[in-house]
Amino acid sequence: MLYILNIETATKNCSVALAKNGETIICKEISELGYSHAEKLHVFIEEICNESSIQLKDLQAIAVSKGPGSYTGLRIGVSAAKGFCYALDIPLISVDTLAVLASQAVSNAKENDLIVPMIDARRMEVYSAIFNNKLEKVREIEAQIIDENSFTSIEETVYFVGDSSEKAKAVLTNSNFIFLDEIVYPSAKDMSTISFQKFLNKDFEDVAYFEPFYLKDFLITTSKK
Repeated sequence: MLYILNIETATKNCSVALAKNGETIICKEISELGYSHAEKLHVFIEEICNESSIQLKDLQAIAVSKGPGSYTGLRIGVSAAKGFCYALDIPLISVDTLAVLASQAVSNAKENDLIVPMIDARRMEVYSAIFNNKLEKVREIEAQIIDENSFTSIEETVYFVGDSSEKAKAVLTNSNFIFLDEIVYPSAKDMSTISFQKFLNKDFEDVAYFEPFYLKDFLITTSKK
């Protein structure tokens, strides 16, 4: 049996899932406004090990959501994943956060339909990409300001998924635009198939040098006094 622990902390959702041969067998997650990742992440990992009777030494790899997303959330998730990989001497796998989010809409999308996962940035800005129904990326990740002209060049049916639905609905009103849920976050349970395939392909990261994909630089302002 091939066990992979999946960690997703790129948004408000702190999520951990254990997968066996690419299928999620247990998941623990919570989404809170206050970002409780630092307090909850290791608690969830311990609970999953206790409830599944699968210990850390039984894992073949750790997979972590690599971004884009919250700077702090990504740092917490990636730091934990790298620490476990180093201590256990097992591979580190990184998974595109927007691909994880887009996977929630795959069952709805038909051939030629498109999926746009969106992670809320601030105001009318989102982190987005475009995928087809096979979860293949057809437009790279961008930080974009959405308005009434966004995505209007697309004639195919477009499924929007993410935590930006409420603000996006107000301006994205084309008849071929479909919003699946009000608020959806990427979840570790949706990483299992992707991380399993990456393991089979030996698509691993360098534990020492891997860094999350922030998309935007983290800026620290200094006082002018």
